[in-house]
Amino acid sequence: MTAQQKLLVFAGSYAELEGSGVYAYTFNEETGALTLQDEFSGLKNPTFLNVDVKNRKLYSIGETISASGAKVGEAAAFEIDPVKGTFTLLNRAENVGSTTCHIQRDPSDRFLIVVSYHGGMVGLVSLTEDGRIGELLDVKQHEGKGAHPERQDRPHPHSSFFSPDGRFLFVQDLGLDLIRIYTIDAGKGQLVLHGEAKTHAGAGPRHLTFHPNGKFAFVINEVDSSITSFAYDAEAGKLTELESVPTLPSDFTGENTTAEIAISQDGAYLYGSNRGHDSIVVYAVDGANGKLSLVEHVSAEGEHPRHFALTPNGDHLLVANRDTNNIVTFKVDKASGRLTYTGQQVTVSKPVCVQPFYFSV
Repeated sequence: MTAQQKLLVFAGSYAELEGSGVYAYTFNEETGALTLQDEFSGLKNPTFLNVDVKNRKLYSIGETISASGAKVGEAAAFEIDPVKGTFTLLNRAENVGSTTCHIQRDPSDRFLIVVSYHGGMVGLVSLTEDGRIGELLDVKQHEGKGAHPERQDRPHPHSSFFSPDGRFLFVQDLGLDLIRIYTIDAGKGQLVLHGEAKTHAGAGPRHLTFHPNGKFAFVINEVDSSITSFAYDAEAGKLTELESVPTLPSDFTGENTTAEIAISQDGAYLYGSNRGHDSIVVYAVDGANGKLSLVEHVSAEGEHPRHFALTPNGDHLLVANRDTNNIVTFKVDKASGRLTYTGQQVTVSKPVCVQPFYFSV
């Protein structure tokens, strides 16, 4: 980090309309301390965020009631003031006809992609030239069911992530054991189905990350607490399964679901979160073949680590523990991939998402 940069951390949470739900912190990289700068109330369940550093915008999902009285998804756009570490609402608008759980922005900054776990839908939303929420352009409804009679009785899209070159959009459907691959027809404002990749039955794919070399992708599976490695053909936009490994120690017998997955900048280490075991699992990655080797399990220093993120330089990892109302910071040993609790944490109600980014000031 240079003297002209500031590391800001944005957090989303479960919240009622009258309570704060989106937060902004400054992060002290020497101590690992978070300092609250701003918070916003008036959004119900702004659980997932997307940050546009270049245009200084923050996007959040939310939940609202339609004119017919149904629970529907909405998105909100904020202007970020990086000098003050604050953010101001620009606008908000309804999108798909069900609550949403994830928000993504395309590389051209022209579209947002929202996914609805409960509604089984993927929505394409336009962004205006000044970065405000535009109109809902397209919705793709997933159909079918998976192997687990309760968790996979219907489609449950949980996230969307773009390929490293931005050409393909990968939507992880927990309910179908399926990764559905789309492209965006920008002229028509449509999502176009490109292909699919299956996980093993009962896996429940939730989130995905690509290796920095672009040759591999890794998916964390919520239902059976595993990570699946894929070889990635960038030209064809195709995933081919390589192996699956457990996120849990072999002697753990309690209930568990996984949540987030992330990879280090150099591609050497992969991280995943366990809710139940309440830990972060660390795997070493073989960059030549995509194979994973267990390094350690580390306590999340809280319960239900719903989300975590590496800081941009990879020196720290921040964990949002929903059920203990805390965001915890860890120091990363880049040589070994191991995590050490800094002793620093902040109290925040039901945190679900944490997003650290550098801003020029």
